Amino acid sequence: MASIQDIRNIVFLGHGGAGKTSLVEAILHITGKINRLGTIDDKNTVCDFNDEEKQRGNSIRSAIAYTEHEGKTVNMIDTPGYPGFIAGALQSIPAGEASIVVISAAAGIEVNTRKLFAASKNAGKPIIIVVNKIDAENVDTSDIINSIQEMFGPECKCANLPADDKGSVIDCVINETGDCSAMDVAEAHMELLETIIEADDDVMEAYLSGDEVTPDQIASVFVKALAEGTIVPIIFTDSRKEIGIKELLDLVVKIVPSPDKAKPAILIDGEEEKEIAADPNGPLAGQVIRVGFDPRSNMKYSTIRMFSGKLDPHTNLFINNAKKGIRPGHPIQMQGGDAHEIDTATAGQIVSLAKLDELKLGDLVHDGKMKGKFPMPPFPKPMFALAMEPASRGDENKIGAALDKLCEEDACFTVHMDSQTHERVISGLGDLHLRVMLSEMENRYKVKVNTKQPKIPYHETILAKAEGHYRHKKQSGGAGQFGEVYLRIEPGERDSDPSMEFSWDIFGGSIPGQFEPAVIKGINDVMSTGVLAGFPLQDVKVSVYDGKYHAVDSKEVAFRAAGKGAFIDAVKNAKPSLLEPIVHMEVTVPADNMGDITGDLAGRRGRIEGQDMLPGNMVIIKALVPLSEVTQYNSQLKSVTGGQGSYSMELSHYDPTPPNIQQQVIAQYQAEKNKEE
Repeated sequence: MASIQDIRNIVFLGHGGAGKTSLVEAILHITGKINRLGTIDDKNTVCDFNDEEKQRGNSIRSAIAYTEHEGKTVNMIDTPGYPGFIAGALQSIPAGEASIVVISAAAGIEVNTRKLFAASKNAGKPIIIVVNKIDAENVDTSDIINSIQEMFGPECKCANLPADDKGSVIDCVINETGDCSAMDVAEAHMELLETIIEADDDVMEAYLSGDEVTPDQIASVFVKALAEGTIVPIIFTDSRKEIGIKELLDLVVKIVPSPDKAKPAILIDGEEEKEIAADPNGPLAGQVIRVGFDPRSNMKYSTIRMFSGKLDPHTNLFINNAKKGIRPGHPIQMQGGDAHEIDTATAGQIVSLAKLDELKLGDLVHDGKMKGKFPMPPFPKPMFALAMEPASRGDENKIGAALDKLCEEDACFTVHMDSQTHERVISGLGDLHLRVMLSEMENRYKVKVNTKQPKIPYHETILAKAEGHYRHKKQSGGAGQFGEVYLRIEPGERDSDPSMEFSWDIFGGSIPGQFEPAVIKGINDVMSTGVLAGFPLQDVKVSVYDGKYHAVDSKEVAFRAAGKGAFIDAVKNAKPSLLEPIVHMEVTVPADNMGDITGDLAGRRGRIEGQDMLPGNMVIIKALVPLSEVTQYNSQLKSVTGGQGSYSMELSHYDPTPPNIQQQVIAQYQAEKNKEE
């Protein structure tokens, strides 16, 4: 078992197709962990091990692999790159001491590359940029370097350069000469050296004074500069030909900090933040950073980043705030889809536990001496929805079980029951995301479903102040029901949290305080379904100021009904309005198609925010667009760009819906409601 000083944890991030899985494969091959170099085309890589990934030729979820190099254990997390599967990448970032951001030399900097670079930066992680596929045709290395520095900052410096024969790389840390027409090696060496030594005042002073700076000093300061983010090394590789792979590994083991030298993990408990020292002899503290189900056995594996302490089969393991511990079984090292039991897991390691249904993504695991949560990067809100129903009778339970597992694996895939239509609705980050989930249901879990067009998640709100009143009175021979409520409402701040601000302003005991929870329940009944078209209400302030009760007949059920009725009465008089979701879109297209795309988005009520030029005559168009206008955008974009365009979207905010569209939505809701009745 490696000591904590000899562990290096790295996370591979980047857009789909950049070659992350192939890089991990090359690392495993060159270090002797596998005896044959697998390829995406041959469907035999270590990290793309489930059938869906093999069939599609891209990663869908993160995968763990490990190797040894120069006496160090290198734990690697290979993550998915396409925007719909970004959850697998985001949830992996906290597990690494450094992020390896991979860029395809042929495609350049793509949408997800920028997002994941920013997420790593925000998480305070050191970053190494790897430019892969350097043997691709028509690659302009100098353009790639310039675009990286322009996009990510001047701290990005070449730690090596591709030789002109593309068969090797030139180490810019130690070399001042070499055959590279893309950039002068001496200049690259000088820029790298000067950026590194800026991280240490003593070394910089010695350098400026003309004193010799030794390679050991440079290596030591390089670690510090990387950890502080004052340098982002650029490395060139070709995973298919295994060019630059050893050099990448050499750099990782030399400059990526070991867990005990990296910034400590922060445990948040309410308002308190506590640094967790990476101490194998300290109290146990770890975070679940991945949940997966074996494609062959369907066994659940929960992957944990160990931040402190030890874990073995005899550990009394606590999850979050649980009062009772559980036995974890043997810790497991994952090599792609293969599991290998180990005796003990210690701080700094990335291990898995099998068959623990209690564990969920993000959970804190500990030995009873910790409480709180380790933070995770924020996940985008799922905005694409499909209503679904079983294709065969009797499959309801099977569908539920399959969806539960898919939701555990992917933080951006959600399921809920629509309270109005009583349909099961799945939500994700785009058309491709949901199609893959449905395909997995059919292929992995043998369940087929029928789906309907996406349901737009409108919200409802109010635009004016109003009052409401309702008396609930029911007499049926025996004990009666009585409750009467008066309340006022007014608009709250847009997108406020919580969506309802409530105050109990009863004076003189006209309604006893014991009925306040019942009134709130009645109001919340309406908040969840609205009054216009069955959508949730938001941004409402409610004040209950008067009412009446009966000493015998007043019950909780009566005041729940009275609260609901009074609130509906008030909302109807407060100019209720629909809000529509507005998404922030980034559309990447050939520059020749820019005019067509901007015009099309404008015709969809979109507001263009700007454009960024990319290498390879590509452009990113940024726009705010109503979600209802782009639910089928994938086919339109393919048609306009001949399949060369791609896009991503995230929820931006909610805006008032234009009156004509609001009337259409309400009319459709009423028609469906009347049909049900």
